[in-house]
Amino acid sequence: MARGNNTKVVPESQKALDMLKYEIAAELGLPVGKQTLQSLGANAEFATELGSIQASSIKEDYWGHISSRDTGAVGGTITRRLIQRAEEALFSLS
Repeated sequence: MARGNNTKVVPESQKALDMLKYEIAAELGLPVGKQTLQSLGANAEFATELGSIQASSIKEDYWGHISSRDTGAVGGTITRRLIQRAEEALFSLS
C-alpha cells in the first residue's frame, strides 16, 4: 500500500502528536500559537510559564518566523520521546 510522506499510519494520532509538538516547543522556549494551544485543550498560561515565553509573543499559529534549527529541534525531541516511550513499553513487557 503506497502512502504519501505526510500520511499518518494511525490518523487518530494527529491530535496527540500536535499536542506533543506544542508542548515541546513551549519547553524549548519557542513562541507557539494561542489558538492551537486552546484547540488542543492546553493551557496557554502554563505553556508560557513552562517555556519561559512571554505571553505577548504568543500571537498566531504561523511558524514561518521560527528558524529551521529550532523546528528541527522540536522534531528531533518528538522522535526521541516517542522512541523512549516505545522502549519503556517494551521493557515493561519483559
